[in-house]
Formats: sequence, structure tokens, C-alpha cells
Amino acid sequence: MSTPRQHVTASGGSGAAPGPHAGSPHDPVPLWNIANILTVGRIALVPVFLVLLFVGDGHDIGWRLAATGVFAIAAITDRIDGQLARKHGLVTDFGKLADPIADKALIGAALVGLSMLGDLSWWVTGIIAARELGITALRFAVLRHAVIPASRGGKLKTLVQTLAIGVYLLPLPESVAPVAIGLMILAVALTVVTGLDYVVQAIRLRTGVRRSESETARAEDVPRVDVLGVDVAGVDVAGVDVAGEGAAGEGAAAQDTPGDGRTVGEDAR
Repeated sequence: MSTPRQHVTASGGSGAAPGPHAGSPHDPVPLWNIANILTVGRIALVPVFLVLLFVGDGHDIGWRLAATGVFAIAAITDRIDGQLARKHGLVTDFGKLADPIADKALIGAALVGLSMLGDLSWWVTGIIAARELGITALRFAVLRHAVIPASRGGKLKTLVQTLAIGVYLLPLPESVAPVAIGLMILAVALTVVTGLDYVVQAIRLRTGVRRSESETARAEDVPRVDVLGVDVAGVDVAGVDVAGEGAAGEGAAAQDTPGDGRTVGEDAR
């Protein structure tokens, strides 16, 4: 049984209402709009970033700055594509799904790269990567019923992750290390909290869908009875017999009286 797609937002909602130029059933939003193109472009920058990060021994100042620059450009497009989509009514289901995936690809690549270079502990990368992969799988699992867009908490998490990674990428003096560590700890905390929030949303969504399906099934299974030519659904007609019991006494009396010989039940037809 197919169920209607719903727009489910995380706590606090993600998003603004569609802009004044939002598509309508008669004017659908094109899939390849500028917002979605920027999102796809961000995904395409991920391998470029990794190549620059691993040139040489991974710690050459020039290449490290180049990798940081590509990472920053990709991160900025995340801000731009969302604003364009909301302002010009270019929000699509593809964008809602692809945007967080692009974020995860960029963040994940940076974390793994930094850990491989020995600049970041693997446990940090493991926690964040597990959360991001799990939530992505969860989005696909509920896609048949709804698209769960990134929440405000999720956006904040991504911002803090981006800032923390940026500090780790830059060839800064050791005195800045406490700042980088503090930002990364905050990023890990937000990652876990927002991940749990998405799980709760998915459970509520699935519960609501099952309840809706159950109510629909019960409505479809209600017996229909034709009473005096009127189709009645869900009405208890126990004890009502059009041709008999309810009018049995009158029918019997009518048969004993002069007339055209029809029973009450026959008159009622």
C-alpha cells in the first residue's frame, strides 16, 4: 500500500518555507537547477581535495594551504546552495537528500585524510564517520515515506566540524592545538546528540506511518450493508430485517387483513 510522502523536519525545523517562485504542480522545479548543481559540484571537489592533501608527505605548507582552500570553497557552496534553493523556490527532494550526503563526503574525506597523516586521532574519525554513515542509511530507509532534511542542529554540527577541520588542516603553530582540540570535541558532542535526534525522528515517522496504514486498512475493511436501498458503512444493523423481524408482527397482521395481499416488507421495497 503506498503512503503519501511527508516533509519531516528535525527538531526546530530545517528550513524555511519555499520562496515566492516555488514550483507548483503546473510549474515543477527543475532537477538541474543552480542549487543542485552547486551540491553536485561540492561532491566533485572531494577527490580534488584529497589529492592536494596527500601530495608529498602531506605536510608541505604550500600543498596543505591549497587543500585547505579547496576544502573552504566546497564548504562555502554548502551555504550558498541552501540559500539559493530557499530564496528562489528551488527546493527539491534530490537537493534535500544530496546536500547532507555532499557534506558527509567532504567531512568524512577530510577526517580520514587527517587521521591517515597522523594529525587526528582515529577514534574521533570513527565516531563521526559511524554517525554520518548511520544517518545516511536511515535517510534512505525512510525515503519511501518522507525525506528528512538537515535540521538546524545538524547544520550547526556541520559548521563546527568544518571549523575544527579547517584549523587542523592549516599549518598553524603548536600553540593553536588546544583550540583545534576544543573545537573537535565540541564537534563530536554535537555529532552524537544530533544523530540521536534523527533516530528519534525516524522512529516517530515510522510509527505515524504504520498508524496511518492501520487506520486506512480498517476503513477499507468496514462492512457495507444495503438497508432499504441506502448503502450504509459501519452501522450496526443488528436486529433490523427489512423483510422480516423488525416488521414481522405487522407483516403477519397485514396478511390477515383485506387488501392487495402484499406484506409490509414488499411495500417497503
